[in-house]
Amino acid sequence: MKKFTLLSLAVFAMLSLTSCDTIGTIFEAGMWWAFFLVGAVIAVVLWLFTRGKK
Repeated sequence: MKKFTLLSLAVFAMLSLTSCDTIGTIFEAGMWWAFFLVGAVIAVVLWLFTRGKK
């Protein structure tokens, strides 16, 4: 009975969770992290350049 419950839960999860939505969400989160990291790197580089002129 336990195997049947686990199997039915797995089948339900595969049918209800589409892979495209999951992958889309992962890439969207990755895109926002990339924007944040690029902005942080640009800010650090600008800070280093302005600090070096003094």
